[in-house]
Amino acid sequence: MSTPSILEVMSDPALFKPWFSGSSWDPWRAVLAALFGLRMGEPQLQLFRELTGRQKAPPGPVEEAWFVVGRRGGKSYIVALIAVFLACFRDWSAYLAPGERGVSMVIATDRRQARVIFRYAMALIEGVPMLKRMIERQTSDQIDLTNSVTIEVHAASYRSVRGYTILAALCDEISFWRTDDSANPDRAIVEALRPAMATIPGAMLIGLSTPYRRSGVLWEAWRDHYAQDNDSVLVIQADSRTMNPVLPERVIVEAYERDPVSAAAEYGAEFRTDISGFLDNDWIEAAVDESRPPELPPQDKLHYFAFTDPSGGRGDAFTLAIGHREDERTIIDVCRAWRPPFNPSAVVIDFAEVLNSYRCKTVKGDRYAAEWVVGAFRDAGIEYQSSRLTKSEIYLEVSPLFATGAISLPDHRQLLTELRQLERRTTRGGRDIVDHPIRAHDDLANAVCGALWAASKQDQIPTNLRVCDLSRKSPWRMTSVTHSRW
Repeated sequence: MSTPSILEVMSDPALFKPWFSGSSWDPWRAVLAALFGLRMGEPQLQLFRELTGRQKAPPGPVEEAWFVVGRRGGKSYIVALIAVFLACFRDWSAYLAPGERGVSMVIATDRRQARVIFRYAMALIEGVPMLKRMIERQTSDQIDLTNSVTIEVHAASYRSVRGYTILAALCDEISFWRTDDSANPDRAIVEALRPAMATIPGAMLIGLSTPYRRSGVLWEAWRDHYAQDNDSVLVIQADSRTMNPVLPERVIVEAYERDPVSAAAEYGAEFRTDISGFLDNDWIEAAVDESRPPELPPQDKLHYFAFTDPSGGRGDAFTLAIGHREDERTIIDVCRAWRPPFNPSAVVIDFAEVLNSYRCKTVKGDRYAAEWVVGAFRDAGIEYQSSRLTKSEIYLEVSPLFATGAISLPDHRQLLTELRQLERRTTRGGRDIVDHPIRAHDDLANAVCGALWAASKQDQIPTNLRVCDLSRKSPWRMTSVTHSRW
């Protein structure tokens, strides 16, 4: 008996037709026909041309595809369908050694999002008796099948995808992958996936997402392969209503009325032009001094400046950076972070000891800091004052220091990741704002850039912020600790 095609299993009443009935799935049928090298009639071919910018359909199955599709366009359900089809209806036994399991891997922004797709896949399998009998074992994030294939979900991390034999890698919402161990997790993960698929003929790599800024592997795939006939890499681009005609039009209209730029990306599937990377990677690399220790000890002859980004101990880290000016360079001496969960009062005591060792008696924070911050630092012998600049303003102030190479930073992976991920956004009023991207953090970047700004502006510190260290027989020592949060 011949193996059914993915379109046949979608339309078979005994298989997946109950989930994919009606004409609203026709756009995705055209995409799947192209992806698996199936014959297309004229209506499907016309849809294919509109979605890909190509005139000719691929002559056979595609091993790499990228779907740039608006929000609520049905991407996650299609990913689940592809994962189940490749796991249950393809025979991979010729490429698997005895005892080896092939993996149909779904990778998402985080485990919560990955489990959404996992539940869709589980429903498809359990809803078909013949497929349900293939389940050998299941957990909260994987399904082992009797044909030595596993459907498994992963959060985006290049470490988690190593060591597998991958039959399919389905990368959901890849434009929004953010991790603490890489500034470019999408590229790092894709590079880790390719060797795991190299020995499996017909293995598929599929990345799909609502678009974001013009960077990353999805953008690069669109830039290099969209509308290219005879290209082995397939790229489609479609707005939400094209891929999901039943999505109420009023949802789209209201989104464009609220924020047309955001809606053009979210629902129109257009890459944003108002968001760009803030710091050039070469500037950051040039600032890193790999020969120095992680922290530099305090020296009597130096004036130190610090910056702290407090946290209540739940979502964000509590960070501190201390730096000084030496000739024309600004040097970060200390860069510390407490990860949640933690007792914020205990962190203040720990940081106060560090500040005292560098003769810093005043700390600055944003104007919206909770009263406990002021009180906790006061009880620890440190005065907490409001910063006159916002976080975004400080980032903009220190960018020339990066551009001119006037900075020395420790080789701190988390710090460098946060600096690389910073984004510059242009508001509708034409104002530039710098902040971390969605689902990312900038707690260390905030502290370090604040310390850089404070130390580089030491000659401009008002005299009423100077602190005399009366415990030492020494001249006046200007010290300042600053903090800002957008």
